[in-house]
Amino acid sequence: MNKEYILYNLRDALKQLESIIKDIENDSEYEIGEYIIDMQHLYHHINTSWNARDASKAESEECSEENFVKWRQFPIDIYMGI
Repeated sequence: MNKEYILYNLRDALKQLESIIKDIENDSEYEIGEYIIDMQHLYHHINTSWNARDASKAESEECSEENFVKWRQFPIDIYMGI
């Protein structure tokens, strides 16, 4: 498990989430367009933290275009349950 890369992405996700909350609370002009972009950024980091959890240090540092696209997708190997 690549804890360093996981933590990097989770910390960025936390910053993004805090920013979204602050913007919704304080910016009366914050609308769906900004929300979509902000949520894409949030999900990018959350998804990458899961999908790249077993990437080597070298793979995470290089982050090829192929891995960038693959890692940011919604996970298909996690059961959300009901």
